[in-house]
Amino acid sequence: MSGEFIDNLPPLRDIIAEHGLAAKKQLGQNFLLDLNLTSRIARTAGDLSDTTVIEVGPGPGGLTRAILAAGAKKLIAVERDTRCIDALNAYLSPTYPDRFKIVSGDALKQDFEALAPAPRRIMSNLPYNIATPLLIGWLKNAQAFEGFTLMFQKEVADRITAQPRTKAYGRLSIMCQWLCDVRPEFNIDARAFTPPPKIQSTVVTLIPRPQPVAPASWHAMEKVTATAFGQRRKMLRQSLKPLGLRPEDAGILETARAEELGVEDFAALARLFEAQ
Repeated sequence: MSGEFIDNLPPLRDIIAEHGLAAKKQLGQNFLLDLNLTSRIARTAGDLSDTTVIEVGPGPGGLTRAILAAGAKKLIAVERDTRCIDALNAYLSPTYPDRFKIVSGDALKQDFEALAPAPRRIMSNLPYNIATPLLIGWLKNAQAFEGFTLMFQKEVADRITAQPRTKAYGRLSIMCQWLCDVRPEFNIDARAFTPPPKIQSTVVTLIPRPQPVAPASWHAMEKVTATAFGQRRKMLRQSLKPLGLRPEDAGILETARAEELGVEDFAALARLFEAQ
């Protein structure tokens, strides 16, 4: 069962054929056509009846349809591919005239907070080539969003959710976990996509915290984590020298390495950096 009947709209493969929506590699497109899977992603976000969902890169609309069928108050899709815009306007706009809107443009240049009033949530099968910069941009004002339900290539999801003393742990782990409660949901096999990518994908939920795990500025956290992990195998007393920081001044062993520190430790180093 492919889940094509979550609504009364045509099967996705028919829409793709009718509108010539072959996935474009340069746009990072890998379409998820199994509406059972897209429905599972939509359910992961919980009750959407009072929430405006913003979706990046809807493509032919697999996840879009699932979000609308799940009862989202409104869905705003940001898409740069004019073929997909035309297709979605042709079959989704008439079906959901008051609940669906499509915005044409580059997601990296979009002011997401201006698109909809709170509560707002971002849900997306993110284009792999812009997933990390998009996430970093949203994190800078994470509390403007109710949450994020996002699909990444598994390698990126592993970095987001990684714990100290693991290979995947690094800057992205710290910045995400500093500001959000992060949890991996489930993996999706490459064969579920058209065309199939070379890697597995993972759905991740990020729920912004009322306050960061520990106080620090975004700039200082970025600077300290970038410097520390730029030479991750070196002891911090060496890697942090360019910033004029001594780990022991933050109560951290000078022989420690970046991958051994928790989020609170990096926040303490960031506060030291700011105080200079």
